[in-house]
Amino acid sequence: MRHAIRQFWLALLVPGILLGQSLPSVASVRRTVDSLGAAFVASKAAPSVAIAVVRGNDTITLRAWGNADLENGVAASAGSVYRVGSVTKQFTSAAVMQLVDSGAVDLDAPIGRYLPTVPAAWSGVLVRQLLNHTAGIPSYTDLGDPWFRRFGEEMTPDTLVALTGSQPLRFPPGTKWEYSNSGYVLLGMLIEKMTGHSWADEIRTRFAEPLGLTDTQNCLTGPIIPRRAHGYQKTPQGWENSVFLDMSQPYAAGAICSTLGDLVRWNRALHKGKVVSKASYTRMITPEGAAESGALAYGFGLGRARMGEWEVITHGGGIPGFATANAWVPAAELSITVLANAGGAPTDALLREIARASVGGPTKP
Repeated sequence: MRHAIRQFWLALLVPGILLGQSLPSVASVRRTVDSLGAAFVASKAAPSVAIAVVRGNDTITLRAWGNADLENGVAASAGSVYRVGSVTKQFTSAAVMQLVDSGAVDLDAPIGRYLPTVPAAWSGVLVRQLLNHTAGIPSYTDLGDPWFRRFGEEMTPDTLVALTGSQPLRFPPGTKWEYSNSGYVLLGMLIEKMTGHSWADEIRTRFAEPLGLTDTQNCLTGPIIPRRAHGYQKTPQGWENSVFLDMSQPYAAGAICSTLGDLVRWNRALHKGKVVSKASYTRMITPEGAAESGALAYGFGLGRARMGEWEVITHGGGIPGFATANAWVPAAELSITVLANAGGAPTDALLREIARASVGGPTKP
């Protein structure tokens, strides 16, 4: 589960664009996005790509190109369900912040207060350090072959913790930034401990049901999920089915699947104050301490960057067979989501071009 929060935003400078300037017309942005989406699939970056661009009250694009299922020739649509990988983290973070808002969880409490069975070396890590990846907890997804060989196994959260639980912290908590999926496993366990319900049930009852996210769910392999896209990987001979990963393993760090429409609704709800308190939202989008100097300045489950004169709140996701890029530009009330069904597909670069077109910057020739 790559976290897909690279420093590509540093190159996304838009000379001469000021917040007071008029934005490109809906029609011109739509033409550009249509061209970019078609070119993405034609270049074999992925069998399909789905793109949503909503700016203010204008739905500029909500469509897909290519095939969601190559074997059966099923075309992708705006309603195709894709695994979104680490975009899951903002849902987990928001659930934790709702618990903070209610007084059930203290951001400055050690995780051992709530989860006394965590490895002793990890027990003093603060909740906020788990949220912004400054905890120093080694990530199970960085184990390489010892983890890859176990992709097909169903694992409980305790098993996921045990994969790296015997290792020491990578650095004293709070002193550095290093992305850790294991840290978000602990946050999922925290949610379960404080609510008495599974992480997946909490995501459903806190967000999916009240916000009308009808296709956003824990993306386990067994259940029938209508319109589920299939994941692929590129080989010298062409596309093949992606390696099987039991979806119990991504858990609170990356197990959600969703659609364009749901992620547009989520972006607008989260960033317009309908999910957590104003204070908690500010914490989610505000990097602090060592998290200010990560691959992307990192808040709680969300990164913060500059795009010329524009502020961008962003996070991506990568998981076997799928790649996602998702961003919100507050000053333009601009929501952009890119979903692709190929591992390692350059969705972040595509989102960059769409963002440029949407606010008036140059696109690639």
